[in-house]
Amino acid sequence: MRPPLLPRVASAASATPPRRQRTVRPPMPPSPALLSSTPPPAAPTETPKPETTHQHPPPARRRLPLADEEWHPLPLSLAELSLPLTLPTGQTFLWRRTSLSPLRFTAAVGPHLVSLSHLPDDDRLAFLLHNGDPASPSVATARAALCDYLNAAVPLADLWVRFTAADARFAEVAARLGGGGARVLRQDPVECLFQFLCSSNNNIARIEKMVWTLAGYGERLGEVGGFVFHRFPTVERLAQVSEQELREAGFGYRAKYVVGTAKELMAKPGGGAKWLALLRDRELPEVIEGLCTLPGVGPKVAACIALFSLDKNQAIPVDTHVWKVATQYMLPELAGKSLTPKLSIVVADAFVAKFGEYAGWAQNVLFIGQLPAKKLVATEVTSDTAKPTKRKRATKMVEIQA
Repeated sequence: MRPPLLPRVASAASATPPRRQRTVRPPMPPSPALLSSTPPPAAPTETPKPETTHQHPPPARRRLPLADEEWHPLPLSLAELSLPLTLPTGQTFLWRRTSLSPLRFTAAVGPHLVSLSHLPDDDRLAFLLHNGDPASPSVATARAALCDYLNAAVPLADLWVRFTAADARFAEVAARLGGGGARVLRQDPVECLFQFLCSSNNNIARIEKMVWTLAGYGERLGEVGGFVFHRFPTVERLAQVSEQELREAGFGYRAKYVVGTAKELMAKPGGGAKWLALLRDRELPEVIEGLCTLPGVGPKVAACIALFSLDKNQAIPVDTHVWKVATQYMLPELAGKSLTPKLSIVVADAFVAKFGEYAGWAQNVLFIGQLPAKKLVATEVTSDTAKPTKRKRATKMVEIQA
């Protein structure tokens, strides 16, 4: 992290006295009382005294313009990735809004503690690395990890053009959401799996609290905006957590799913992380079948994991929101019926028939379109310095149906 900006020191050849150049840097002029206590300007050849540099400290770092920090651009414009339409809309529950102006979100991506925001001079996405030396290879490593996590290779704008041409409802939702930016993430499979184990018949506020608790078992990476961030723990670390410990943390019956899944993964050949990663090379039916062997994973949760971490872009997680879209706009003959596992397959097939191999991306947009505007930013807090377990929310959050 760069140190706070220090006052500029003029050279000996400068025509302007160094101290006068020093006093005009703050956005507001100093008070008369402060001026009266300031020593007379030094000769042009003198260097300003170190003890006077504290009189006008720079603003807090989170209030500085992006250009004054070590922000690194990513190959994604606002049309390719909108932060409010991607990070707090139910794909992941680990990002925190750490600044409102400029808007930025912060999380751990692997071992990298990063903030994301859009550059003020254009609409490019950029990242700030909090736990690495800006001059070291860690920046390049973090950029590569972020591009992978954000699915940067997928041309979202082109997909939206195709989806808009294929479906009038999508065109309507896309226009309401600003014409682009709702991107599907490519999360670490272990992280994604354990997040969605917490989502069964739950609301976003409780899901976030549970996921935050699980993340706390990982390596501490640092503090940003009042939140302490950790690298998501390994399967091995989660396997050491007891069911009783999680129940005391408020997990309820989901505690046995977390503990049971960690133990099941530990028994997989090569380890759970490797087994999950290999599912990326399998066909979707085999992926769903394999995931459903884990405690607490049903077809809908399996589809979420497949879509958001295992490269199954045609996976369709069918919940009450997607069911409503399907019965209103795609399969009106199913209106009035109850959602069943068999009908979930019918809905998924209808999405793939209409939108093709990236049907899951289209479904994600239509899902967001079902959320009231006031609920889109699910992780919004009332204060940048609020603690994760004590923050107040302006609205009641939507429930996630497993």
